[in-house]
Amino acid sequence: MDKTKILIIEDETAIADLLAYGLTREGFLTRIAPNGAEGIEALGQFNPDLLLLDWMLPDQSGLDICKRVTAESNIPIVMITAKSDITDKILGLEFGADDYITKPFDLREVIARIRTILRRFANANRTEVAEEQPPLRFHDVVIVKNERIVRKGEELIDLTPKEFDLLIKLCGNRGRIFSREELLELVWGYEYAGETRTVDNHIQRLRKKLDANEYITTVFGIGYKFEKGTT
Repeated sequence: MDKTKILIIEDETAIADLLAYGLTREGFLTRIAPNGAEGIEALGQFNPDLLLLDWMLPDQSGLDICKRVTAESNIPIVMITAKSDITDKILGLEFGADDYITKPFDLREVIARIRTILRRFANANRTEVAEEQPPLRFHDVVIVKNERIVRKGEELIDLTPKEFDLLIKLCGNRGRIFSREELLELVWGYEYAGETRTVDNHIQRLRKKLDANEYITTVFGIGYKFEKGTT
């Protein structure tokens, strides 16, 4: 059975070595990249199952790498950084991170969070394969869940993994009202108390990309819903 591969993009040697040592002992296969350029190269060569990404790298921002990886693949990303301000956490989530761990950290917590994220992604993938559901449709939009494709008319719409997952959750449960906190937990997999702005921003982008203002509606004081009966 192939080992789960984790790429560590971290310029502090002591931290990178600690992470690699701990993860290797837990049965993971690891590779370290000390900067963004080598990290991007390693992504194609190593083909990791999860990315541990430092925010502050010597040659570029980890946020830029996070945004690039999220746009091109569905690899889960854990940001590891000394930045602990709530605004920084929100920004990391906005750029596509699946979790956010601040330095100094407990290695056991990092490993536990990694296992939780990998388990969630594996369950989601198994569900998609098993379900083989017909496409979801509204107006001129077609959503092919198993292939993670969205078309509006003849145009292929470029959604980030989180935008796609949010759309599926809403469109697949038409008429149900979701609170922002529910959507954070269901789509992002964790409870981020006080960080619901990331849901609002993703909703705004979905509405704009799909021209879906009349479909994805705001329930004031609660959250959002996909209007029931829309076609």
